[in-house]
Amino acid sequence: MRKQVSGRRESGAAPARQSAPIRGLKVKLLIWVVLCALPVGGSVSVMLTGVSRFPLLVYGIASILAFGLYGYDKQQAKAGQWRTPEKLLHAVELLGGWPGALLAQQMFRHKTRKLSYQVWFWLIVAMHQVIWLDVLFLKVTLVDL
Repeated sequence: MRKQVSGRRESGAAPARQSAPIRGLKVKLLIWVVLCALPVGGSVSVMLTGVSRFPLLVYGIASILAFGLYGYDKQQAKAGQWRTPEKLLHAVELLGGWPGALLAQQMFRHKTRKLSYQVWFWLIVAMHQVIWLDVLFLKVTLVDL
């Protein structure tokens, strides 16, 4: 007997697995917002002083790029195809794409268990936090950097 699903007949094949919801979504979103507060606040501060809109633009573009690279790498991993080099992923994170990378890690469940990768990822995030703490509270401008 075949089962009718949304107007189509389904063969005896097993249904496709649906991805489970992200565990601890509210907590993870809160952590993401807190981590993004310094870069966004620092970028807005720099922009309002008339120095540059560059940091906010770079974070946005790099985050979109990182998110896309993670999604592509996850697809390639599932298909057993050529993968995106980790050095490239880290380079995009270093350029400011770590917020997009963090979202992608959770959404795609990708690169979350590899300890060596996570160590470098969180060092990059920490470096960005330190730089913005310095810019915001020690009044170092990006021109000084």
